[in-house]
Amino acid sequence: MNDIQQKIYNRFVQYVSVETTSDPTSKAVPSTPSQISFAHRLASEMKKVGFTEVEVDEYGFATGLLPTNTDKKAPVIGFFAHMDTVCDYNGKDIHPILHPNYDGGTLTINADKKMFLSPQTAPNLKLCLGDDIVTADGTTLLGGDDKIGIAVIMTLAEYLTAHPEIKHGPIKAAFTIDEEIGTGIGYFDVERFAADFAYTIDGANLGEIDCGNFNADSVTIRITGKSCHPGSAKGFMANPVRIAADIISSWPEDKLPETTDGEDGFILFKDITGGLEKAEVQGIVREHDLTKFEQFKKMLTELVEQKRAKYPAAKIELEFKEQYRNMREILKEKPQAMELLEKALQENHVSYRLTQARGGTDGSQLSLRGLPTPNIFAGYENPHGPYEWLSLAWVEKTFHILESIAKNAIK
Repeated sequence: MNDIQQKIYNRFVQYVSVETTSDPTSKAVPSTPSQISFAHRLASEMKKVGFTEVEVDEYGFATGLLPTNTDKKAPVIGFFAHMDTVCDYNGKDIHPILHPNYDGGTLTINADKKMFLSPQTAPNLKLCLGDDIVTADGTTLLGGDDKIGIAVIMTLAEYLTAHPEIKHGPIKAAFTIDEEIGTGIGYFDVERFAADFAYTIDGANLGEIDCGNFNADSVTIRITGKSCHPGSAKGFMANPVRIAADIISSWPEDKLPETTDGEDGFILFKDITGGLEKAEVQGIVREHDLTKFEQFKKMLTELVEQKRAKYPAAKIELEFKEQYRNMREILKEKPQAMELLEKALQENHVSYRLTQARGGTDGSQLSLRGLPTPNIFAGYENPHGPYEWLSLAWVEKTFHILESIAKNAIK
């Protein structure tokens, strides 16, 4: 492990020791108070590594400016990473395990639970011979998504401050809230941040660059039924549980997450709650093409209308809420961010893929609000679960790509 990797790793271990799980059921902003306290902790560190104008705003966004050290003209570049971890798996008491100098064999995550990683279960490990690999201990997720992104940005600022001979323009950093539930970045003040373009450091595998993403809505189906004794239910009862099951099972099987890939869209029905009086179905709608996306929503609307006719005694309500939209067209219209990124990738000899993410990042909303923001890989894999891992060599590549972007932006 070289000096850059060591500094990033040390920061990462400190960051993941702080539990910052976001909560999709919360009405607060941010959704959990731990994100606010973590933001203040990061703000203190930002001042130490060279950022000025550091602040934590009312919503919990920590921002700062690394001032230019050249008289030459340069755009204002933003680097983003999010503070929260996903609620789908335990994010408390994270204890990273360092596996030095990976030899190509099996990595033990947790022997007692018989949890292992190998090139058979994680094929990209084949690309990491000799790398230092980091995993969790089998009881939590790792938190590489996205605290490794924070560690990279902070270490880069420290490095540039310590090496004034490396000339760069103004660099802004933002550590953001509630990315995992898709709500936080809507509160971010893009105009006040005042960057020309930006990058989220929140992708996974080495070389993956997200310059497009799903259009995304959440969907809620609320069913109010009519309950009575089952012995006298004929012609009267409207069972919300059965109606919910009927709606879900009627959705086409070729338009589900488990039957689609690439740029194919889907609807995921992910939560059902309720009983004989009321039931609620929570889901998400995802599609890269906006026309197809609207067609998916129309199909579900028509399906629900059919069930209203089938179950006239029940009340069935359908609600869509916008989450984010595809940033692809914005990045084509304002190409500077992608041009600098591709040049940096080539300079650092990274074989890369321009992908349409089957998900979303804060960058998708930022782009649509006027701040072009593609997503750069951060070096982790298998996020949101106990088999998450990262390569510190991949992470260091991210560091050098950001350094190249900063240097090459000078005109």
